Amino acid sequence: MAVLKVIEVLSNSDKSWEDATKKAVKEASKTVKNIKSVYVNEQSAIVNGDDVTEFRVNLKLTFEVK
Repeated sequence: MAVLKVIEVLSNSDKSWEDATKKAVKEASKTVKNIKSVYVNEQSAIVNGDDVTEFRVNLKLTFEVK
């Protein structure tokens, strides 16, 4: 039987929500091993004038505890 743990992670990108998600997984994987899935809980963006300047994600990262 596997034991899984879920942590909440925040990330941002100046490109896209997808890029912010990828950055979160890449950074978390430096210290968290056995990442199994990611669930994007919330998305938001910062607008400056008429441009979106920053994409933000709040996600849940699931990993196996060994």
